[in-house]
Amino acid sequence: MLPDSCGRCSIRHTVDLSSVYILGVRVDCVTFQQTLELIETFIAQGTPHQIVTVNPEFVMMAQRNLTFRKVINQSALALPDGIGVWWASRYLGCPVPERVPGVDLVVRLAQLSACKGYRMYFLGAMPGVAARAAAVLQRRFPGAVVAGSYAGSPRIEENAAIVRRIRAQNPDILFVAFGAPAQDLWIARNLAALRVPVCVGVGGSFDYIAGVRPLAPQWMRKIGLEWFYRLITQPWRWRRMLALPLFVWYVLWSKSNWKICHPADPPSHL
Repeated sequence: MLPDSCGRCSIRHTVDLSSVYILGVRVDCVTFQQTLELIETFIAQGTPHQIVTVNPEFVMMAQRNLTFRKVINQSALALPDGIGVWWASRYLGCPVPERVPGVDLVVRLAQLSACKGYRMYFLGAMPGVAARAAAVLQRRFPGAVVAGSYAGSPRIEENAAIVRRIRAQNPDILFVAFGAPAQDLWIARNLAALRVPVCVGVGGSFDYIAGVRPLAPQWMRKIGLEWFYRLITQPWRWRRMLALPLFVWYVLWSKSNWKICHPADPPSHL
């Protein structure tokens, strides 16, 4: 297992970000506003960028799946999504300023689309859910531009057809909801071919936006109890939830054995 470290992440954009490595997994110390500014910079540049939303489940999966860890560590932005990541960064002495949850990012980018005309494509989730999520956001933010939606799948045999479908619509932002790590590995595999400036793995965000699954009340989200709400409303997730106490134990153990190191997989933009 890789130890944790802090380091500068010299992204040549509007802000100079620092990063914390939690169990060898990079998380950028970025605010929500900085995230939006960087995304607008990525769109203006026009070249493909991958964004990942890191939570404790990502970190624990990345302990076993080294390809997934490499994708996270080489992404253009590794956002602090889960409350566990926020806690761990503070415990390790390299605090992230705030959380940037994936579902909130989708909503804010839809708002930005309504103002700036950015074209969004919704890929993933169960059939019809992506389109429903897109429609909800268009009603909430009149003028938001939806380039298209498609359920699809991360299967290799569907790659070429899905890439052609997306490229034909020329989006500025691609949301991929195949679940982790499939969505993030799919984006990494197809990033160059997609030619989309911003590609973000958003997990179950479409389900929450479309109303397929209930989103935790705002007060629970504010104090970091989303995991508890999900456990109550989706009890079949209990096996996945076991990653949370395991994550806490690993972080506690890692600090007791902590030393400064250089990350194994530096960001691709360094």
